[in-house]
Amino acid sequence: MLLAGTDDGVYQITDPTARTGTIEQSKVLDCGRTMRVRTFSAVPGAFAATKDGLYHTMDRTTWTDLGVPQTEVYSVVAGPAGDRLYAGTHPSHLYVTESFMPGGEPPSWRELTALQDLPSRDDWHTPRHRNVSHVRSLCTHPEQPDRLVIGIEVGGVHLSDDGGETITERRLDAFDSTYSNDVHHVLQSSPDRFIVATGGGLYRTTSGGTEYDRIDDGFEHSYFRESYETDDRLIAGATRNPPGSWGGPRGTDGALFESTDGGDTFEQLPYPGEPNEFVLAFEATENTLVAGTNDGSICRRTDNGFERFCSVSASVRSLASLN
Repeated sequence: MLLAGTDDGVYQITDPTARTGTIEQSKVLDCGRTMRVRTFSAVPGAFAATKDGLYHTMDRTTWTDLGVPQTEVYSVVAGPAGDRLYAGTHPSHLYVTESFMPGGEPPSWRELTALQDLPSRDDWHTPRHRNVSHVRSLCTHPEQPDRLVIGIEVGGVHLSDDGGETITERRLDAFDSTYSNDVHHVLQSSPDRFIVATGGGLYRTTSGGTEYDRIDDGFEHSYFRESYETDDRLIAGATRNPPGSWGGPRGTDGALFESTDGGDTFEQLPYPGEPNEFVLAFEATENTLVAGTNDGSICRRTDNGFERFCSVSASVRSLASLN
């Protein structure tokens, strides 16, 4: 089962590996714009971070609003042991609960106020987002369970080694890019290795953010929303320019890139709908890589490349696999 977080709520899609004519899709959460759908090995069920709140489901039918103090929830992550649940919001606030019980009553939340005290905090704003910022991405890793990686749009990457009680800046300030700290997604593959997708490039660190390499050098496309790793392949979608330019004859002017050496080199991949459609989301399910676009298309990778197998009524912002 695949969940798609869209601009029109959450949809479920049956068996993305089946023949196209047998695939069914239906809306399971009518919540408006969904920024992220996620599942975690340590916590049963699925989460939807939406502009109407943070929701959890055990059965894809009944969804519980978890009562995060700020209504607009942009990101969620569970601690590797399942003992903590974090939520990031718009405007940028970070909350944690140690009382979440799947299928139970909404938990109590505590704000991790260290996020408000970072030196660059007053610079986190952009007119496009009502002159404030939001916590767009949250990561944890089982090999270092107290480490929390925080991505801010617009505000950079920040890191905590004590579950968010104290936070250190790991901003991408060393690059000649206006939008390098416009962080849309952080992919954490080890405690110290992150791939950071931003409005001004794709970046890699192997030092927990003390140093970064820009790995999209030479690309004509520099606006990234998400990256994904599976089977030793790193894949990312990009456009030439931010959303304000997407109304032209080429649509988003999107492209899809793949690396088989961890980001040292890339090749461009064809996909249905290019260049008018932009790949915003990825997920591996049933040993198949699935991708969702801003036009509502959902594609899967085959031996012959990508094929469109399903579509929903709104932009696909996030994908998650649920057994």
